[in-house]
Amino acid sequence: MTFTLWLSLATICTLGAMSPGPSLALVIRNTVRGGIQQGMATAIGHGLGIALYALLVAMGLGLMITQTPWLFEAIRYLGATFLVYLAWQAIKPKPATTSSNDEASYGRYHGFSGGFLVAFLNPKIAIFFIALFSQFVRADAGWTEKVIMMATAGGIDALWYCLVAAGVARTPLMGWLQHNTLWLDRATALILIVLAIRVVWI
Repeated sequence: MTFTLWLSLATICTLGAMSPGPSLALVIRNTVRGGIQQGMATAIGHGLGIALYALLVAMGLGLMITQTPWLFEAIRYLGATFLVYLAWQAIKPKPATTSSNDEASYGRYHGFSGGFLVAFLNPKIAIFFIALFSQFVRADAGWTEKVIMMATAGGIDALWYCLVAAGVARTPLMGWLQHNTLWLDRATALILIVLAIRVVWI
């Protein structure tokens, strides 16, 4: 893959990562609730989910997902269910806090797994990469080229959301959001539910 071709791929992946959606809402909420470490863990988990989809599409397995109706629908409904679960997590009563170390460790795990599943349970990402990679994948592409495409898509996605987490945590916005966590949780839950409905009905 030439540098010019890679730059085109990277530009499209950047625009895709920057488009708002449930991932953005989740990264912001986790950063406010659990600090920059949980926000970064969410970003890295999401980037890994994107990288996995990119690799599946580059290997040709993404086409199998989109052309197998029951598999596509199963992933779609699981994704919608998970968004509703995240909405419930946002508004349910919070348990009593444990030790700071346990809480931080759980927060990072919760952020990473949440970020990964939001990406992995969205089969529309496979459609996006099929449309995107059709412009870049050659029939005789080797593993090196496929890994570069995977790393580009996943790395750019993780980097963007890490910047979002850092931007929220390192600016005065963090203090304002922490003083309005109730409304942040409600807004996040509403966004996730609306997106879940959209995933199912559109």
